[in-house]
Amino acid sequence: MTYAWPDFVGTIGIVLILYAYFALQTERLTAKHLSYNILNFGGALLILFSLLFKFNWSAFIIELAWAGISLYGIFKNKREPL
Repeated sequence: MTYAWPDFVGTIGIVLILYAYFALQTERLTAKHLSYNILNFGGALLILFSLLFKFNWSAFIIELAWAGISLYGIFKNKREPL
């Protein structure tokens, strides 16, 4: 098994999403914080990028949905700040 640079990019995306979830669970962030949604959106984009090199439909669908929902949260936050 090889670990190429697209895998590294995807791993950074995973770390961002996991950090956002950890911060939510430890109440450092709420789902309404802009940074929570940006972390999730950025993480999903990085994972989607890595999928361009090793495509997987199920991972693509979940990350596309994750990015879309996070983007909705970003726009909602811009209209209704904390």
